[in-house]
Amino acid sequence: MTYNFFAAIYRMKYIERWALMRNARAETLSEHSTDVAMIAHCLTVIGNVRYGHKMDTEKAALVGLYHDASEIITGDMPTPVKYFNRDIRTAYKQIEAMADERLLNKLPDDLRPEYERIFKESKNQDGSDDPEEKYMRRLVKAADKISALIKCMEERQAGNSEFRTAEKSTRDSLEQMAEAMPEVRDFLTEFLPPYGNTLDELS
Repeated sequence: MTYNFFAAIYRMKYIERWALMRNARAETLSEHSTDVAMIAHCLTVIGNVRYGHKMDTEKAALVGLYHDASEIITGDMPTPVKYFNRDIRTAYKQIEAMADERLLNKLPDDLRPEYERIFKESKNQDGSDDPEEKYMRRLVKAADKISALIKCMEERQAGNSEFRTAEKSTRDSLEQMAEAMPEVRDFLTEFLPPYGNTLDELS
């Protein structure tokens, strides 16, 4: 018997984000998920090393990697639509849950629990009372925002003003997050500025 889970995950590269926006360069779900995984890992490493946390950094990376996997089925729902009102947000959560279930059903029974745990953690549905787990998930959400900010910066630097308001609102949201999560402030201060530099400048 064969299983379709990873063949479906492979299709992340065909899902384009920012569907309502004019893009200088299209960003795929695969690119975004990889960025979120790396940034989430970094944020949790900062938290452990500098602020005394004991988070599972590898788990943070995995949660970031799979956090938007349902979009393989649903596509990328634009933020203004997703958050237009409570009813739409609730309905979209139900659609996401159904899409997650369809993906998880593509796994063999003995492997499913491990991936189900990752999917639930990415949606804050694991039911854990562990404060370190909860804080880790908040940092993954921050990583998602940071990835979006980087995309907005990239578009602006390419001469595309379409992302101007999205960049401001995303940066404002991250500034609020940084008040409660110093790891976010550290990333914004130490790692964000070189984004957009040329290869020579990064060498």
